[in-house]
Amino acid sequence: MRAASSRSWQCYATTRNSALRGNPQCPSSRQRHLVPFGRRSFGTLFVRNSPNSELPSKILIGGRSLLSVDTRSCRYETLPSFPSVRHFSRGLPAVFKATMDPLKAKHRAFIALGSNIGERVEMIEKACSEMDRAGVKVLRTSSLFETAPMYYLDQEPFLNGVCEVETALEPMELLDTLQSIELGLGRKKLIDKGPRSIDLDILLYDQRVFSNDRLDIPHKLMLERDFVLRPLSQLIPHEIPPYPSHTTTYLSHLKELPPPYPTPVATTHISTAFPPLRPTDPRRRTHIMAILNLTPDSFSDGGKHPATDLTALNQTVQSFIQAGATIIDIGGESTRPGSVPIGEEEELSRIIPAIQHIRTSIPDAANIAISVDTYRARVAEAACAAGADIINDVSAGLLDPEMLPTVAKLGKSIILMHMRGSPSTMTKLTDYPNGVVTDVATELRERIAAAEAAGIRRWRMILDPGLGFAKNQPEDLAILRDLGKFRAETEGLEYFPWLMGPSRKRFIGKLTGVEKASERGWGTAATVTASVAGGADIVRVHDVKEMWQVARVADAIYRGIE
Repeated sequence: MRAASSRSWQCYATTRNSALRGNPQCPSSRQRHLVPFGRRSFGTLFVRNSPNSELPSKILIGGRSLLSVDTRSCRYETLPSFPSVRHFSRGLPAVFKATMDPLKAKHRAFIALGSNIGERVEMIEKACSEMDRAGVKVLRTSSLFETAPMYYLDQEPFLNGVCEVETALEPMELLDTLQSIELGLGRKKLIDKGPRSIDLDILLYDQRVFSNDRLDIPHKLMLERDFVLRPLSQLIPHEIPPYPSHTTTYLSHLKELPPPYPTPVATTHISTAFPPLRPTDPRRRTHIMAILNLTPDSFSDGGKHPATDLTALNQTVQSFIQAGATIIDIGGESTRPGSVPIGEEEELSRIIPAIQHIRTSIPDAANIAISVDTYRARVAEAACAAGADIINDVSAGLLDPEMLPTVAKLGKSIILMHMRGSPSTMTKLTDYPNGVVTDVATELRERIAAAEAAGIRRWRMILDPGLGFAKNQPEDLAILRDLGKFRAETEGLEYFPWLMGPSRKRFIGKLTGVEKASERGWGTAATVTASVAGGADIVRVHDVKEMWQVARVADAIYRGIE
């Protein structure tokens, strides 16, 4: 959206908030929140903090009266509605008309996000979208953490996070805009520190220290609250609060806090029908992702599942579900080493009917997540329209520049897998001068940054180190051995869920001497166990029944789930 809209949004937000706060009196000169309107944007100029005697009798925007001001009693009176408005989903209008001064300075701010009523993720995502529409551009988000309530304890757990934004609004203008977004999304404050559908708080604004009776920057209690510092430290761990002579970083402040009980849990969201992934919960179960290749040339099961045989598809999906699969990954193009790409239309013809059939004709699959294994944006969009929940992109957006913006637009979750080159060239790109863990981590961070720049939220990302993709046997074994380092010891990769795809891979055949891929089950079992021990959240496998049993026992050993 054009940044131009934020000025008219803030004008509306200011006047609406004044009315909704229930105070008919205009604020004092020191507290006045009227905004200076530039002549290029509106018809009249007036100045912030003017005394009551200098208030104009009318506020003109684009030559049209929006408000009248009765200076004798200092009441705002709303005149007939402004002609160009945009409506929230719950009916709150917001004016979008004027053109903001392009020379207006941009500011960096950090906004705390919280919700504990209804569809919490949906509400937070709506708030982020409304900020974007209001010219408060969301640049990055933290993960979302499920946290126990504080102060007023008789309420549901919260989801809390932080986003970094860019805005031309001054602090009070930003506050008014955020409060109008809250109101537009149905927030009603019934109990102090009590339940809320959405909560948006300004934590930081550039390096300013700012205070009045409505707003304190930095937020007064942020250094005492784990549920604020944890997501903030995910974004700016080594920055320092802007207090005079302060030298302690946000991450250091977080480490100095007493451990909260219960410990906040990072959450990654798939759909309303599927439970969120909880990658920092030590007692989480490992999800089994069943591989459904609708291809004639996949490396181990090519031709086994013909795309046109819906009766066989029905039986296969039912068997996956009965064997313990919670996610089904559907692919229409082989990405084995050296494979030749097929056309987009052919890929669509293979996978879309299958997804539609699963969603419309297999009731047992209602709570199963469907993942589409594709690197093409158009295929991903069509698959999601047919009923897919996750995009599994082996290139993490590198092979199709439209993939990441498309995923952001769809609001779906994405698996960002590490790969170099393409399936036809990746076997020549296996040099890792700093070690495979260090270099893969660096390249995954780059893909996370690209996804964020496209508008994908961190709570919609799953990471995959890419076993067998631009890696030889030593690299595959090192990743399996050191998965825990990715998860817990690599800055910038904390709190993400991880998928591991070791099933029937070439390195297993080399180690065991088993040439036929479909007979590598025993070796795959060892890699699944290693994946669970290293902290994997999802294992992608061909032999669902057997690998569910392996993961079940590994969960009992390493996560205490019996």
